[in-house]
Amino acid sequence: MRKSILFILPDLETGGAERIITTIANHLPRDKFSPALLLLRKEGAYLDFLQSDVEVIDMKTPRIRHSIKPILLQIKRRKPDIVFSGFGEVNAYLSMFIKLFPKTKFVARETNVVSQHVTRKEIKFFYNFYNNYDKIIAQSNDMQRDLVDNFGIKNAKLVKINNPVDIDFIEEKLATSERPPDFLPQYKHVVAIGNLSPRKGFDNLLKVFSRLANENILVHILGDGKDREMLGQMKELLGLEHVLFHGRQNNPYQYLKFADLFVLCSRYEGFPNVLLEAGACGVYALANHCPGGIDEIIIDQINGEICNIEDYDNFAEKVQQSVHTDHNKDEIKTSIKSRFSKDIIMKKYEDLLWNL
Repeated sequence: MRKSILFILPDLETGGAERIITTIANHLPRDKFSPALLLLRKEGAYLDFLQSDVEVIDMKTPRIRHSIKPILLQIKRRKPDIVFSGFGEVNAYLSMFIKLFPKTKFVARETNVVSQHVTRKEIKFFYNFYNNYDKIIAQSNDMQRDLVDNFGIKNAKLVKINNPVDIDFIEEKLATSERPPDFLPQYKHVVAIGNLSPRKGFDNLLKVFSRLANENILVHILGDGKDREMLGQMKELLGLEHVLFHGRQNNPYQYLKFADLFVLCSRYEGFPNVLLEAGACGVYALANHCPGGIDEIIIDQINGEICNIEDYDNFAEKVQQSVHTDHNKDEIKTSIKSRFSKDIIMKKYEDLLWNL
């Protein structure tokens, strides 16, 4: 008998949590599972990648805090075997109401190192109920330790599953991707991708590249967010003509395909998909030493290096060395594929959900 599973997300914009839930919903075996996706807002680029047999429920609710009552009504009406909540704030609010549905199993997939990410007291309060979940998926050792040490989550509730990377999907995109017009042949090209928010640390990236202003290196920043204007002003102030903001891109693989280096400058992460995807494209990475499973992804001097981005001079020197080194693209791809391919990680999700 198939298990019905209801995934919950705010939307399907191009973020890490959205990418993972789309991958899970698409690839769970249909002889075992019947997936549906409850979105607070039916919008986002990943809607185009969702399999046609995944039902999408549009709650038309702009704010997360107003969504709990409609979510609970949907659970009551549908009576799914499993509710899988995939976004930190929704997970937190929902935890308080799990006991209302004794016949449904509840799973939360945590998206960040919570103590770093959740600063508002009113949201932290809900983590008192987090042990109500049947299982909590942590993406990294850092995340798992944080939930135990700082929130009193029982070890028995926790399971670590790293994020998957859809190699087939990426290779399909790479095959049809042409060199972007801004990738001028006389320059080396560094790519950074992420939401332009304080946690992603692009301010530190600009400080690093102020040390490399006279080098033939172009920096391509993909993403949008509330820091866009501030970062633009900072770029002007530092005179960084070689830093280019490209906004949100539906096909970041076009940029990664032709990059000489990928940089992850975050202050903290959950388990950065973008680092996996850069590796799947064969791009060597320099990553800031921050919490969030970075040390589980980077194999030193095989697919990248970890160093402190706030030591701007040293990080700039590492960038300079890396862009002028020939890295083995196949070795980088293998380092990711052998540990984080969709098939390996999906089997872990399938086993977890089936055996609840």
